[in-house]
Amino acid sequence: MVKDFISSIRSYFKAIKIIKELNLWKYFLVPIILGFTLGAIFFGTAFSLSDNVGSLISNLWPWEFAKDFIVGLSTWIGGFSILIVGILLYKHILMVLSAPFMTPVSEKVETYLTGIDVHKTESKSTTFGQLLRSLRLNLKNLIIELLITIPLTILSLIPVIGLIATVLIIYFQSYYTGFGNLDYTLERHLSYSESNNFVKKYKGIAIGNGLIFTLMLFIPIIGITLTLPISTVASTIDTVNKLYKDDKVLLGENNKIVQNLA
Repeated sequence: MVKDFISSIRSYFKAIKIIKELNLWKYFLVPIILGFTLGAIFFGTAFSLSDNVGSLISNLWPWEFAKDFIVGLSTWIGGFSILIVGILLYKHILMVLSAPFMTPVSEKVETYLTGIDVHKTESKSTTFGQLLRSLRLNLKNLIIELLITIPLTILSLIPVIGLIATVLIIYFQSYYTGFGNLDYTLERHLSYSESNNFVKKYKGIAIGNGLIFTLMLFIPIIGITLTLPISTVASTIDTVNKLYKDDKVLLGENNKIVQNLA
């Protein structure tokens, strides 16, 4: 798992090189617009509602003692809670809406790495099927993340326990985000249940990919525009590597192991 985790982080550096070589920037326009629009909506909402939510929380404190401190703390808690939920909603909605645009990018990267024109080979998905599958996957992951993240966010406010809870929040957010990115490649080759088993087996690459994705979101402008495209290319590198080289899921007796996989 640790080896896969480190490999997935290295794949981000490889992704930049491949994007330049294949001139994939032209495929990123719509996802960039979607990312910027959704980011402005969700992060703007988190900022504007933090005071309102903080006020509701501070009203639970009936005493005048330390009232100002409680109001300030409540505003911070409110903003942090909305931000966490906003990030969850943002990334999953973005991944669903971007599926028709990220899948072709993943195809081109796989073709580059394997020498096999995957666009012309038999696929387990169609454009409409990709949307439905992405919607199903991300909706399920969103619900699971919310059920896990909300109680962990509350626990994160408790000293000592809060540190453990924060680490768990990052772990689960990274895993399910990486899961969504890996599926842009997996959808062409594996069924929904097979993909679930694949990601569980190689959770290290999902966590590594999702961790960098989440961290990149906090980079001004770049975070809400280029994070998904770069993460998709990076996840394709790792997924193709496992499918063709390690598990040999896609290699028959007459197939040669491609040389570009590292």
